[in-house]
Amino acid sequence: MWQQIMRVRQRAIWSWEGFLHVARTEGSLAQWLVANAVFAVLAFVLPLSAGERALLLMGGIIVLAAECMNTAIERIVDDISTERREAAKQAKDCGSAAVAVTAAAVGVAWVCVIVGLIV
Repeated sequence: MWQQIMRVRQRAIWSWEGFLHVARTEGSLAQWLVANAVFAVLAFVLPLSAGERALLLMGGIIVLAAECMNTAIERIVDDISTERREAAKQAKDCGSAAVAVTAAAVGVAWVCVIVGLIV
């Protein structure tokens, strides 16, 4: 039991270290954190249901996760070689696309919720 608790603790530490690495090295994560803060305030100020609020907040957090995965892809590609290769470019572009797609999904959710408030 104690050993399992220590494993969970260690995994949490590694995850936090990874997040801090991305926060320190990727300006885009800082931008997403600011956007999440602004939208979190909106989510709590607007008259939303608990489900709508949860959906919007969760979406913002998923964008942060996508940005972390994109950074992981970039790091491993650069670790293999800094030489310009088409496959490396494609891998990095796909990681970036994952961030853009998740952000677009959150944008769609916001539009749906706002339209629901107006109508």
